[in-house]
Amino acid sequence: MVSRDEIITVLKDCYDPEIPINIWDLGLVYDINIQADGVVAVRMTLTAPGCMMGGMIADDVKTKLKALNGVKDAKVDLVFDPPWTPDKMSEEAKAQMGIA
Repeated sequence: MVSRDEIITVLKDCYDPEIPINIWDLGLVYDINIQADGVVAVRMTLTAPGCMMGGMIADDVKTKLKALNGVKDAKVDLVFDPPWTPDKMSEEAKAQMGIA
């Protein structure tokens, strides 16, 4: 079975193409659910509800998760409640963006 740490490593390799920070450090990932049948479900948001790259980001997450040993399928649920705000970013991401 795949571990949460392996999934997080993959999520740190997925980027919003408009922002040079990975989706994990941006705080876009709200929940990771690893099911016993090998399905990984990720609940995430985007920096803006109207982001035109949402489908591409979700597809990238699914493709990379499915490549992990032990993952049969991957699902991404894009949600907008609660809305994303910069305070969800990691301290490293805030520093990279110049946010105190």
